[in-house]
Amino acid sequence: MSVTARLLTAALLLVAGAFGSTPRVSAHQFAPALLELVETATDRVDVSWKQPMIRVQGSRLRPVLPVECEGIGDPVVTREGTGARARWEIACPNGLAGKSVGVEDIGSSRANVLLRVALRDGRSLRQVLTAEAPSFEIPAKAGQLGVFESYGRLGIEHILSGADHLLFVLALVLLVGWGRVLLWTVTAFTAGHSVTLALATLGFVDVPQGLTEAAIALSIYFLAVELVRSLDGNLTITQRAPWVIAFTFGLLHGLGFAGALAEVGLPRDEIPTALFAFNVGIELGQLAFVASVLAVRAAIRTLPVSQPKWSGIGVAYGIGSIAIYWFFQRVTVVGGEFLSRFGS
Repeated sequence: MSVTARLLTAALLLVAGAFGSTPRVSAHQFAPALLELVETATDRVDVSWKQPMIRVQGSRLRPVLPVECEGIGDPVVTREGTGARARWEIACPNGLAGKSVGVEDIGSSRANVLLRVALRDGRSLRQVLTAEAPSFEIPAKAGQLGVFESYGRLGIEHILSGADHLLFVLALVLLVGWGRVLLWTVTAFTAGHSVTLALATLGFVDVPQGLTEAAIALSIYFLAVELVRSLDGNLTITQRAPWVIAFTFGLLHGLGFAGALAEVGLPRDEIPTALFAFNVGIELGQLAFVASVLAVRAAIRTLPVSQPKWSGIGVAYGIGSIAIYWFFQRVTVVGGEFLSRFGS
């Protein structure tokens, strides 16, 4: 057993002892253990190992990591609910792809182990380890189809979890309505963020992420002001030239998308495929959101009650208030980072 494994086992036993002895219970009560591996760099992996306090006496569940990987520092063990979680870092030459991971002594523990692996090439793997199959070999290469699927899903998840991007799209829809104008406006926004997403991801453009996020908040505030003016009967800049505004701000939002993609990383052998798939995922998620907004608007118009005159203004002011809050929040973060780096 490696030094890291011995330290880990001892630490978990100490935690278990500190919180009482392990009771004897029937087999169906044993919760599964969880092993999570997250690649943070080409040769660094964060390991999280959680197992329940309640387990069969004498069982010694232990993660089995690739022999090429070496532990960095001692595990940090904490109590989480009914279990104990250990976290540590390992150095893995050339990453986890093509290597085998597993867990010892699953059979005597009467509980399966959930394995989650997040690779820097965008793949997210899940496997249930059992007594019959206690190990899992991580595929060496995803292939074009696997890369497309993984990064397409990442794009969808990012846009649907990005409240600022969705709020911008919502404001656009409220300003330009539906029909052909909306179609071309959304297409222009997509074209804009596609350009800067590619340029920033490939290293041709480098803008601090904090400033980008603050500017994105301002773009939402701009549309909120435009929305208020349109509700007052004015023809706004966005309504006169929606494609130009959407494309221009799309360039800005693309830098935000690139920042999210940079955190995941791109597979060196499949960069064009991964980049294209991520952008397609963003577009699919964006279209799904637009369709949802239009469906809600159509449903509201069929209600047998008239909308209050202040409802539109309330939505516009709500969007603007959230946007300006985000702006000051993000500017504060950027200012704090600047002072900590260059201040005395």
